[in-house]
Amino acid sequence: MKILISLLLAAAQAGSLPPANPLPPPSSEEAQVLEPISAVFAALEAGDSAAFLRHVYPDGRITAVGTLPNGFSGVRSESFAAYAARMSPTNGFIERISSPAIELDGDVAMVWTAFTIQRGEKIVSCGYDHFDLVREQGVWKIMNLSFSSRTSGCPGQ
Repeated sequence: MKILISLLLAAAQAGSLPPANPLPPPSSEEAQVLEPISAVFAALEAGDSAAFLRHVYPDGRITAVGTLPNGFSGVRSESFAAYAARMSPTNGFIERISSPAIELDGDVAMVWTAFTIQRGEKIVSCGYDHFDLVREQGVWKIMNLSFSSRTSGCPGQ
C-alpha cells in the first residue's frame, strides 16, 4: 500500500496524473426533470402548500425512513396532499441536493441524490432522496418521494 501511495504522490508531483473528469451539466431533458424538484424545495422553504401541490401528484406519496430532525424514527408515509396540509411558512429549513443521478425512459424518470437539511446555519439531517417523476402533456411532476434520513454523521455537521 505504501508503494502505491508513493507512486501516486510521485506521479502527482511530476504532473502526469490525468485531469479530473467532472460530471457534465445535465442535458436539456435532464434539466427539465430537475425543475419540479427545485420548485418543490422552494415551496417547502416558503411554506407554500399551493405551490408545492402544483409540482406533485396529490395522491402520490412521501415516505421517510430513518431518524428525522423532529425525533421520529422508523418509517413514515403519507400522501402529498396530507403533507401539504401540514406545511407552514415557519418550517424554517433549507434542503440542498448534490450530484443527482437522473435516469429517463420516455415519460418516466428517476432522480437519486444526496441531500442535507439545515435550520439556520446548522445541518440537522441528511440522507438520500429518491424521486419518481412522470411527464404528462409535456410537464414533469413528482409521483413519489422516498428518502433516508439521519441526524448525525452528515457532511458539514
